[in-house]
Amino acid sequence: MASSMGAPRCAAVLFSSHSVQNLYAPHSNYIISPWSGLRALCKISCRNPKLYQERNINVLRQRRSLSTRAEVDNGAVLLGKSEEFDYDLFTIGAGSGGVRASRFAANFGAKVAICEMPFATISSDNAGGVGGTCVLRGCVPKKLLVYASKFSHEFEESGGFGWSYECAPKHDWATLISNKNAEIRRLTGVYKNVLNNAGVTLIEGRGKIVDPHTVEVDGKLYSAKHILVSVGGRPSIPNIPGKEFAINSDIALDLPSRPDKIAIIGGGYIALEFASIFNGLNSDVHVFIRQKKVLRGFDEEVRDFIAEQMALRGIKFHVEESPEAIEKTRDGSLTLRTTKGVSDGFSHVMFATGRVPNTKNLGLLEEIGVKLSKNGAIEVDEYSRASIESIWAVGDVTNRVNLTPVATMEGGAFAKTVFANQPTKPDHINIPSAVFTQPPIGTVGLSEQQAIDQYKDIDVYTTSFRPMKATLSGLPDRIFMKIIVCARTNKVVGVHMCGDDTPEILQGVAIAVKAGLTKADFDATVGIHPTAAEELVTMRTPTRRIRQSDAHAEVEGMSTAATPGRS
Repeated sequence: MASSMGAPRCAAVLFSSHSVQNLYAPHSNYIISPWSGLRALCKISCRNPKLYQERNINVLRQRRSLSTRAEVDNGAVLLGKSEEFDYDLFTIGAGSGGVRASRFAANFGAKVAICEMPFATISSDNAGGVGGTCVLRGCVPKKLLVYASKFSHEFEESGGFGWSYECAPKHDWATLISNKNAEIRRLTGVYKNVLNNAGVTLIEGRGKIVDPHTVEVDGKLYSAKHILVSVGGRPSIPNIPGKEFAINSDIALDLPSRPDKIAIIGGGYIALEFASIFNGLNSDVHVFIRQKKVLRGFDEEVRDFIAEQMALRGIKFHVEESPEAIEKTRDGSLTLRTTKGVSDGFSHVMFATGRVPNTKNLGLLEEIGVKLSKNGAIEVDEYSRASIESIWAVGDVTNRVNLTPVATMEGGAFAKTVFANQPTKPDHINIPSAVFTQPPIGTVGLSEQQAIDQYKDIDVYTTSFRPMKATLSGLPDRIFMKIIVCARTNKVVGVHMCGDDTPEILQGVAIAVKAGLTKADFDATVGIHPTAAEELVTMRTPTRRIRQSDAHAEVEGMSTAATPGRS
């Protein structure tokens, strides 16, 4: 079967590991070598260089892991004893999920390579860094800034405990950012060592999939039996006039100076965390949200409580107000035009309106036809396999549960499934999470509405109290706790907290919820006194009982149980 160019047909090629026997028709253009499978080694003669180049690329694209045949575009069938790839696994993206999957796969005996773009504190189409979003421009640097911002509140608290200062403490932004950058550089080195110690080959550059078993990195081609995509997501800024004057979360973590007055657009956890950070560092903070409440998807009482507490600390909320344009004035300040009017005098306008999967220019759809969702996420099955058999994906790029520990869990499950003969589905049930606002939020399990939808009949226990520290500080700080119980089984199906140290507390509570413990198990546990956490084992009387399994829904309201000595 000749090609459309009328090129002669190649005969079969038989080879072993020690010799290559070429059986080719006259005027054949190729010698075939077993180097990394079936590859075009060199051109003997080619009357059409362009045709030769196309054929050479097609030969590279026809490699298959367990196949013994490959077909060049001119119709030649090449037979081999068994085909080899450069790697068993090639991972694109050295974030938390990619590093975990690659390291585990190597430990299971696989030959693994991973590619990542050069390090930068702010990501771009050509810059990233080993460690990914969480380590370099997400969880870790954000938490360092959270620590920095908490001191102002602690200075304020200290007065009631006898502390005084001859002058107000001053903060140096440049020192904070310099130290933060030094730490993330150290951590990217740690991640590189982890990969090296596991025997994973690190390739620096931008990866692109050119066929189901081939990745191109800066012009070089690498073949792999399996390709894992773990490139995460990137911040999204809506297309409005003046968007070039706005910053995103990447830039906010690496600003040359602290914002004097900042508008933060968005009501999700990223928006609220940055609002708390800049508020704690004495910036004038305004949060603009499209809806009536912050933190869509969280428990309703938690949403109300955190908004109240943040407002008490000086953050201004502009509800049901969407941005329409940003304008830069002659003095360099920014004006924000919204659906409700104009707000001006901002040094910075930050968008925290969501992130999108970072699948642009990866070759997934245009080169090999991997199915993507409307927002660009890779659609995967319950084992993280994409629509092409050799392509897999974990982490935010799949838009399942966009949390770093979930990406690492998914990466580990993938490695066990593919390289350890232990089929493992990622478990997305009862995933604990935290929002590092001030005060912070910790949550695990179902919200009250989710519990009603799933179980119909539930008991809800809540308490809100002034923590012991606030009795001397004189500040209006409070703590909120909530336990949601399935009435039929007495199982605790959701726990939500907002107050100092709640993320640390909830990590332990998450074990109990994951294990399926009952409210009776909580009640039988002796509390640690004096702590805020002991409230979780002393709430005895439900705040309300909700019964919706019958035809007529019923809600029985009851007074919140008060703990002696609490107010």
